[in-house]
Amino acid sequence: MTASALSETSQSDVPEDPAPATTSRSWGARLAPVLAVLAGVAAVAAHATRYGHWIVDDAAITFSYARSFADGLGPVLQPGAPPVEGFSDPTWMVLLGVGKLVGLFDHGQLFGLPDYVLFPKLLGLLFTGGILTACYIAAKQIFTRFAWLVTLVAGLTLATIPSFVIWVVSGLENSLFAFAVVTLGVTLFVAVKRDKLLTPKVALWAGVMVAFAALTRPEGLIYAGAYPLAALFLLRSGLFWKSFRLALLSVAAFAVPFGAYVVWRHSEFGRLLANPSVAKQQGLPGFDALKRPFELAGYAGWAGVVLLLLVIVFALVKAPWRRSLVALLVPLGLGIVAYGVMVADWMYQHRFASPIWPLAVIAGTLSAGELLKHRRALLRIGIVVVLVGAFVPSAVGFAQAADKFAKNPNITACLVADRFGRGFNTYADILGLQKASLLLPDLGGSSMTSRLELVDMAGLVNKPIADLVHDNDLAGLRNYVFDTVKPTFIHSWGPWAAGNGIALDPRLDRDYVLIYSSPIEGLRNGDWVRKDAVTDPAKLKAAQDYAKVTIPAVAADRFGGPLDDCGATMKPGQTLRMPGN
Repeated sequence: MTASALSETSQSDVPEDPAPATTSRSWGARLAPVLAVLAGVAAVAAHATRYGHWIVDDAAITFSYARSFADGLGPVLQPGAPPVEGFSDPTWMVLLGVGKLVGLFDHGQLFGLPDYVLFPKLLGLLFTGGILTACYIAAKQIFTRFAWLVTLVAGLTLATIPSFVIWVVSGLENSLFAFAVVTLGVTLFVAVKRDKLLTPKVALWAGVMVAFAALTRPEGLIYAGAYPLAALFLLRSGLFWKSFRLALLSVAAFAVPFGAYVVWRHSEFGRLLANPSVAKQQGLPGFDALKRPFELAGYAGWAGVVLLLLVIVFALVKAPWRRSLVALLVPLGLGIVAYGVMVADWMYQHRFASPIWPLAVIAGTLSAGELLKHRRALLRIGIVVVLVGAFVPSAVGFAQAADKFAKNPNITACLVADRFGRGFNTYADILGLQKASLLLPDLGGSSMTSRLELVDMAGLVNKPIADLVHDNDLAGLRNYVFDTVKPTFIHSWGPWAAGNGIALDPRLDRDYVLIYSSPIEGLRNGDWVRKDAVTDPAKLKAAQDYAKVTIPAVAADRFGGPLDDCGATMKPGQTLRMPGN
């Protein structure tokens, strides 16, 4: 007998309570899921406060494109720049652009906080609420009375995982992507539970959700296999052709909107792939694709992961809703495959795993609920003790990871805005340069604040450099920089200094003069200006003196710490003031 049937039988055998009690219970039943979702979101928000006003610099690239779209300039990084698809998250960019149009983003302050910090973080929490709502919908199919408890446990668990929380509030599209994938998984789960998987409505909706996911993150493409695989794994005798036709329908529902975007991309940019995908050299998977998912198990803690797997296996064997669980596990498996296939990311805390954590938590929490159901009280207590005990090492590891990240986060948009956007604006003002260009590898905060023409050393927003990087033609890259672009300013640091050889090329010393050198042993880190752009030696000396005093202060702690913001607005042309002025 199913859980719903048991619930209906038990309700018919129990006399009705007086009207006031019934009303009270009805209100409680309505409020419980809402409060459970809100509690989970609040827990995620509380964890997020550890990271202050931090926004990762890559997010600000999308911020700049959202600004350009909202201002009617089209898909450009800066006014006057050529159209280049330097963003990989069209849906997220559109949301930010809408926020700007309605006055919630890129205008000033909201509730005393810069809106470029608050608005994307609020969107992240909103989609976290969407994830937990989807969790409740799934749990409601199994545990009619205690679906709220499943949702609460799932939300509180997600709030302990730094990888999930950090990227939800990073300013990037992770929360929206995770919401899309979880919605897809729960759609399949509910459809199987209600015996409606093989219906055109579900096939179409699944395809549309995949298209949305693929327009939010490039690896969203992999989920096009979710509905066909679920239909295959849950195939019943005599339904092969029906499953096959509906799988094609689902793929078509994905292909039409996504294909329309690809057609627009090719007509607008002359590419079939987004420019960052070209520059990042995403190719066929190698042996590392098999090893990388184990990084997530080590991060989460092996004891907790093993117990999670055992609980899920129990549900797959014993639960009457095991077929629904299989459907939920399909997108989880695809997410793990995508994590392995993606080119290793330089950012900390496994940002490509954002959909994996909620899918795993939902599957595990539902399975644990099945394990606890119909058990005697003492046995339930024992099971809970074991589950909590296995989670303790994970919680300790998560706490250490959160502390480490809070002390040393990924490069912030505000550091880049100050150091390279406002800093080079100030150089140009001191040198009296009305028009100038700047070659650098960090484009987020700088594109929000720079009045200079930016040239992306990494190629994310520059088509010729993306092609050269993709082909590993570093000599061609250097020739392009020194013989074709001839940027007014050059900045190079860390891995870029040695990686592309620009800072080591003899043409740098031939054509440029040093303004500031970063004190990092063994590397040529610094800021250079073209010799033919410096017409007054006194102005060059003034720029050098300014840099000697100001830049170390910016690089040291970003005028208030790496988790602080950088003022009410980020606008082109802003400059840095000398310390003490």
